[in-house]
Amino acid sequence: MARRPTIIDVAKEAGVSKSTVSLVLQNSPLVKAETRADVRRAMADLGYVYNRSAANLRMSNAGLIGLVINDLRNPFFTEFATSVQMALSARGYATVLANTDENPALQAQVTSAMIEHGVSALILSPAYGDEEATFGAIARAGIPAMQVLRQVVPAERFPFAAPDYESGGRLAAQHLLARGARQIAFVGGLDGRAVTRLRMSGYLAVLAGAGLTPTVLPGRPGRAFGREVARRLALDYPQIDAVICFNDLVALGLLSGCAEIGRRVGSDLMVVGFDDIEDCALVWPGLTTVSCDIARFGQTCAATVLAWLEDGTAPPTDTHSPVTLIRRASTGD
Repeated sequence: MARRPTIIDVAKEAGVSKSTVSLVLQNSPLVKAETRADVRRAMADLGYVYNRSAANLRMSNAGLIGLVINDLRNPFFTEFATSVQMALSARGYATVLANTDENPALQAQVTSAMIEHGVSALILSPAYGDEEATFGAIARAGIPAMQVLRQVVPAERFPFAAPDYESGGRLAAQHLLARGARQIAFVGGLDGRAVTRLRMSGYLAVLAGAGLTPTVLPGRPGRAFGREVARRLALDYPQIDAVICFNDLVALGLLSGCAEIGRRVGSDLMVVGFDDIEDCALVWPGLTTVSCDIARFGQTCAATVLAWLEDGTAPPTDTHSPVTLIRRASTGD
C-alpha cells in the first residue's frame, strides 16, 4: 500500500466496523477477545501505526451515537427516540439527537455535523428527498448506520428495520371484516411514499381476497386531516362503514371530527388506527389500533447497533418486527 494505512483500511482487512477498530485501540473491554485479535492482526499485516496523541484529542467524543428523527412532534417517533436513548445510556453510550422536521436539507446538515463531531454510529428515521446528500456523506465517513421505520435508500447500502407494517394492515382489515364491515376505507398517508404503500398493502390484499372494492383517501398524516376527513366521509362516502387510518394521529383527528358532526364511532363508523401511541387508550371511545411495540423496537435497534460496533456483527439487510392488534371501543369492542 503506497499511502499510509488508515483505520478504515484496518476495519476492511479485519472485516469489522471502523468503530470496532477504535474500541480496540482504546483497549475497550466491550470488544470480544477474538475480534480484538483479528484487528491486531490486520494492523500488523498493514503496518498500521496508532497515533495516540491525535486520538486523545477525539476521546471526548468516544461512545457517541447519532439519532436523527424525521418528526419528534409525533409521539410515535418520540417514544422510539426515548427508548433508543435509554437503551444506549444503559450501556454507557451518549446519544446526540436531532429532529429534522421532514426537511432533507436539515437532515443532511445535522448528519454531517454529527459525523464531524465523531459519532461512532448513526440511527436514522429519515426524511424523504435528496437522500444522497445524507447517505452519501455517511458512506464516505465509513461509520455504521441504519435506517429505521422508513426506508429511503436500498437496504443493501444501509440496513433497514421497521415493524411489519403489511401485517398490521392485514390484521386491521381482517378485524373489521369480522366485525361485519363491508365498505372499508384507508385514510391518510402521502401518495407515493414507501411507508404509505406498506401500511396500505395488507388492507388491499385482504379486501381483494374478500372481493371488496377499496376506497383510499390520501392526505397529510396528522390530526387536522383526520378531523377534516370525518365530514368528507359523511358527505361523499356515506356507504363507508369502517376506516383504517395511516396512523393514530389521523385516527384521533377522525374521532374528533365524528364527535363534531354527531356521528357515533364504534356503531355508525368503526375506526382503526396504527402505532398505538399513549392517547389511544385515553380518548373516548378508546381507539382500536395496530401496536408496533415501539418501545421494544427502539431497544432492539439500540442493541443491534451496539452489536455492530462492539463485535462487528452487521445487522440483517431487512428486518421486520411483529405487530399486534389492540382492540378497543372504536370498533365496537
